[in-house]
Amino acid sequence: MFFHPMDFLIIIALGLAMWAQSKVQGNFRQWASVQAASRMTGAQAARYILDQEGLSHVKVEFSKNGTLSDHYDPSAKTVRLSDQVYQGTSISSLAVAAHEVGHAIQDSTNYSMLVLRHRLFPLANIGSQFAPFLFLGGFLLGLTNLIGIGIALFAGAVLFQVVTLPVEFDASRRAKNKLLEFGMINNNEEKGIGKVLNAAALTYVASTLMAVLQLIKFIMIFRNRR
Repeated sequence: MFFHPMDFLIIIALGLAMWAQSKVQGNFRQWASVQAASRMTGAQAARYILDQEGLSHVKVEFSKNGTLSDHYDPSAKTVRLSDQVYQGTSISSLAVAAHEVGHAIQDSTNYSMLVLRHRLFPLANIGSQFAPFLFLGGFLLGLTNLIGIGIALFAGAVLFQVVTLPVEFDASRRAKNKLLEFGMINNNEEKGIGKVLNAAALTYVASTLMAVLQLIKFIMIFRNRR
């Protein structure tokens, strides 16, 4: 009932996701030991870029959720940075802090893909919560239409992940450009910034690939049952 030839590809995608996650942690640790020439902390860099971009109303706060819990909260207009990033003066700290500020800049300019992601969030949230139960119920009860509804909801969650890719890549591009523009890093440090940001982007690519493959699997099962 649960095994499908697509599972082989999904397992490969899962392996890629695990490798990407280890790559993120490895690159972060490597460049966390390299101090930036500017000696600015992640919090200072975030505050400076925000002020230069006319976003003095956006707050920079310490996140208590642990390592790599950094994020931008659009509802509170707040950039929250984990301890190592908030207080750190390393290449990794500047890269992560600037990336989250990149999201704040996207928000302030109504970046189209970010706006779309926000609109998709309620659908994605419903899809991720209820689709598995609809799939299970459809399989156990032999109700093909129930599987179809589950696929529709799951497709919304997958679309959310697909839209997230350009949002994350754009935030990383903005981060690197702003760090260079404001002289927070030099040309030699740009390589380290790129490695930290690119490794993080890989995790989004891998998780999106896995979600797309799962969606294709369920669509194939749905078509065969019909």
